[in-house]
Amino acid sequence: MPDGALQDGVNITERGAARLKLLLADEKNPNAKFRVSVLGGGCSGFQYSFSFDDVLNTDDKVFERNGVPIVVDEISLDLLGGAVVDWKEDLSGAMFVIENPNAASSCGCGSSFSI
Repeated sequence: MPDGALQDGVNITERGAARLKLLLADEKNPNAKFRVSVLGGGCSGFQYSFSFDDVLNTDDKVFERNGVPIVVDEISLDLLGGAVVDWKEDLSGAMFVIENPNAASSCGCGSSFSI
């Protein structure tokens, strides 16, 4: 299992948590949380969405690593259960990536997937 994986939730690697701490500090909002969601679309059927949000909805689940909160709504969690968020830097750029055990396939850039 990847670094920090949770059995049924969504987790983040040490590298991802460190990057998020920096980004959350830039937000200058102590209530901001990193929201991960799944939307219809993308080249493979579903696409990942990342945003900062300071509102928790009644269907949100909060997962945390090293003081960094990740918020996922229940519908997205059905498609992301067991996934791990990581921060990746390489020649193609720097971005958050998701290792999603529920994805049957994903596009070349990793921003969309199918089940």
